[in-house]
Amino acid sequence: MITIVLAEDHNALIDGIMVYLEYIEDIKFLGYANNGRDLLDLIERKRPNVVITDIRMPIMDGIEATRIITKKYPQTKVIVFTMFDQDDAVNEMLQAGAKGYILKNSSLKELLNAIRLVAAGEEYYDSSISITTTAKTTKDNPLTARQIDILKLIAQGKTNHEIGEILFIGKTTVETHRKNMIRALNLHGAGELLRYALEKKYDF
Repeated sequence: MITIVLAEDHNALIDGIMVYLEYIEDIKFLGYANNGRDLLDLIERKRPNVVITDIRMPIMDGIEATRIITKKYPQTKVIVFTMFDQDDAVNEMLQAGAKGYILKNSSLKELLNAIRLVAAGEEYYDSSISITTTAKTTKDNPLTARQIDILKLIAQGKTNHEIGEILFIGKTTVETHRKNMIRALNLHGAGELLRYALEKKYDF
């Protein structure tokens, strides 16, 4: 029996998935959450085999939630079910530890197939998305590709909220990247990070 929980902020979609999975003999639906924080609470209580989550959700987005799930509940596998097919969104979720990535225009039959494969220890990615490898950090380039994207937007004067909207990630995820960049660059606060971003503005 494969146990699953769902994180999604559109109740109509939740209802549709629940109805579809209700009579699937090898699937047991344990519950749903409308945001990442409630998803973590649900996982702590139910300990499902598989989590199906969207990326953009209130309070905590799917990327941050997936990162925590991967570290805290390594036996629980995450499948992304989203409308975002941009390379940045895909790579961010894969870096966070997702084992599946399905677009919402896919059929529920395909979602079911992904659930079964991921639960069995395999990976499943929508055929219409491209899986690329995010650039690795080096001594001369201590920032990841996503952090460089954020740095560019910092140089443009964007707020954490605006950066999150542009890159399809949550504000808390942006804040975490900022802290990691300050540490990686051996800086001493947000002011120095802004100055660094402005100095490097034309080097990207």
